[in-house]
Amino acid sequence: MNEPQNWWTKFLTALQNFGQRLVHLTKRTIQQSRSNTEANQQPTPNDWQFKFNVIMSTIRSLMRFVIALLFVGGGLALGLLLGYFSGLMSQESVPTYASMKRQISDVKQSSELYFANNVKLDNVKSDLLRKQISSSEMSPYLKKAIVATEDSDFYNHNGVVPKSLIRAVLGEIAGASVQTGGSTLTQQLVKMQLLSSETTWKRKATEIMLAMRVNKYFSKDEVLESYLNVATFGRNSAGQNIAGVEEAAQGLFGVSAKNLSLPQAAFIAGLPQSPSVYTPYKQNGSLKKDLSLGLKRKNVVLFRMYRNGDITNKQYQAAKKVDLVSQFQEKGTASEQTVKYGYVYNLLLSRARTILIKQLVKQDGRQIVKVKADDALYTKYYNQADTLLKQKGYRIDSTINKSIYDELQTATSQASYTFGQSYTETAYDSNLKKEVTITEPVQVGSIVLDNTTGKVLAFVGGRDYDDNQVNHAFDTLRSPGSTMKPLLVYGPAVENKIINTQTQIADFPQDFNGYKPSDFGQTSLNKFVSATTALEHSYNLPAVNLYNYLLNKTNVQPADYLKKMGITLTSKEISELGIALGGTSQGISVQQDASAFATYANNGDHVDPYVISKITAPDGKVIYQHKETKTSVYSPSTAYIMQHMLKQVVKSGTANSLSWRLNFSTDNVWGKTGTTNDNKDIWFVGSTPGITMATWMGYDNFYGNQHSLGTTASSINLGYWSTMANAIYSNQPDLLKLNKSMSKPSGVKSHSVLESTGTKDGKVTVDGNTINLKGNTVTALFNDDEASDAKAKFAIGGTDKNYKLFYDHYSGISNAYGQSIKMDAKGNVLDSSGNIVTDDDDTTTD
Repeated sequence: MNEPQNWWTKFLTALQNFGQRLVHLTKRTIQQSRSNTEANQQPTPNDWQFKFNVIMSTIRSLMRFVIALLFVGGGLALGLLLGYFSGLMSQESVPTYASMKRQISDVKQSSELYFANNVKLDNVKSDLLRKQISSSEMSPYLKKAIVATEDSDFYNHNGVVPKSLIRAVLGEIAGASVQTGGSTLTQQLVKMQLLSSETTWKRKATEIMLAMRVNKYFSKDEVLESYLNVATFGRNSAGQNIAGVEEAAQGLFGVSAKNLSLPQAAFIAGLPQSPSVYTPYKQNGSLKKDLSLGLKRKNVVLFRMYRNGDITNKQYQAAKKVDLVSQFQEKGTASEQTVKYGYVYNLLLSRARTILIKQLVKQDGRQIVKVKADDALYTKYYNQADTLLKQKGYRIDSTINKSIYDELQTATSQASYTFGQSYTETAYDSNLKKEVTITEPVQVGSIVLDNTTGKVLAFVGGRDYDDNQVNHAFDTLRSPGSTMKPLLVYGPAVENKIINTQTQIADFPQDFNGYKPSDFGQTSLNKFVSATTALEHSYNLPAVNLYNYLLNKTNVQPADYLKKMGITLTSKEISELGIALGGTSQGISVQQDASAFATYANNGDHVDPYVISKITAPDGKVIYQHKETKTSVYSPSTAYIMQHMLKQVVKSGTANSLSWRLNFSTDNVWGKTGTTNDNKDIWFVGSTPGITMATWMGYDNFYGNQHSLGTTASSINLGYWSTMANAIYSNQPDLLKLNKSMSKPSGVKSHSVLESTGTKDGKVTVDGNTINLKGNTVTALFNDDEASDAKAKFAIGGTDKNYKLFYDHYSGISNAYGQSIKMDAKGNVLDSSGNIVTDDDDTTTD
């Protein structure tokens, strides 16, 4: 039997014993009374005096028993209460006087956002207006009205009254809400300035402890002044939320708090109980049609002032008759709040809010996954966290380097004229439900990551920020194009010793069960190429052949590596060979692409990217500190080999223009270009030993348009990337760590192989003929493996026809091996006249 059942059983047993004792006591009393009466008076059975004596004797015995029981039970309850309270408080850090002083007098309240290195960004914008004034600038009527209404015993208690503690304990025992009314002004100040909005018994106990501490260190006038500066008072005539009596006086009556009349002061003093109900103004600043609730509340305040002896009956009667409606301010206009660093501001606010949501959910003993599945519940936590950031004075420190960030924005502005055409046209807006005129410019998104730590050092969210602008560095999801190849295909193949740098891969026209990919420009090399060459020039057919081999000829799960780097694919995407070329259905963000790519710069370890380094509560306590999350994805040998292959992209491949665009040596620069179908998306992800920077370029096409970039877009994007890289190098060259190249791991083996086959030289048999494979050799890098002996079928991919073409050419027969083949948009091979060539021998069934 569990504990509650034992307790209940014991209780029932005790109750039964009490009843039996009561019956026994009553019987004994009756017997004694009868014996006494018979001895003295010999009464009749109906004698009223006899009955009265019996009843009174029983009641006296019962009362003595109950009083004793209450005394013992009360002592026990008090002991439990004090023990529980002491236990909770022993776990709480005691705030210093300076900390409490700063918090209770802090009227700005909204959180502060910081760039890295303690550079202030801005305060979190809030529609809650406050203005701090001294006690001497407040009307005596106002102070008396607040005390009489909210806490009539304010000047006599020690910050709390016993009933508050008792009520909280009883509420906890009964399972009732702990947010009971009747808190003192000191407790209300503590709740507003020193505590979060969590609704737990521990919070209530902490509130009581802090209230007593505030009362000890601060005078009653200081407490009252702070309360009147921070309490909320509904809306002003511009519809803005207001706090503090000065904003209330100016916003409602157009006078200073010092010059409030008695009825005006009484009206304001009545607002804190329910500001949204009693405020005279709507959200747009116009007066409500029905003001009766607020005016009735004003009269209640006046009565309490009269009852408290603060005003005379004559003043009370006169104040009730004053027409306050005519004194309310006319509708005004709220001033707009501008944000200079809109993209950074929104990003930090969003990330900080998410962190606080997770903490609030955890405090309530819930799981964030389940909360996210419940829209209403998640909205509750979202609003709670949002309120904390706007009203509780947190400090949010970020990783964003302001100097670098500014440089990237300048570079973007200077390069924007090269990005491409903007389209102005009409479109139907489903939200506005009408035709609107829109302008579609080429958009960009960029990000700079610290390879080792995952810090987001800077980013470009887009062009010409406005409040509705999407952050293209973090929120836009687009197909990554060929930047997917080193992440999903070549990396896993090197890690599992499927390929080395000179492994030959087929680049022939191929039909993969109806999927007919081609290289850039709808062509095929019609030959075998090395893995390095294929990646260097971003050939598509080798990437598809290699991915097809990994999926169907090995136990390797390429998508598992991608997942470890922060990119999750659906099972459908994984199964489609087009994913090898970056053909995702949902897309990935610039941040995800850069973060995954940085794995190769970090010895094969992936470090989660982050922008919030620390969040500090108003009391100075750090409530969030980023902790590095590192995942081992590849061996250092794989990272080294991939760096080597990707350096060829910059040295002589698709990004070779960087060699003359950059103001520094490209010896330690590697990267990968990416282009999707019809130039819808253009990418470049590049790394140095210190940083990884990714850029994306394309049209949003929000209204269903199909605008594409021009044929020179990749070159333009490389120029844009170079401009930003040069700016970083000029500003803070140490970030690039250009002189700290990766040391060659012991697991990387160098072997000489044939340039034509990627194997050792030797004799092979082809169609019954012996062929001696020899010729030019090159050095290949292996991941702790040896070079293969000569073999007839030496490559990954390729049909018998492809090998025949190779060996005929190798033997000196003139044929089409190595001659580019033209293909149509569907991947069909075309002859010199542009007609489709049918050849079933090139079908792959894997």
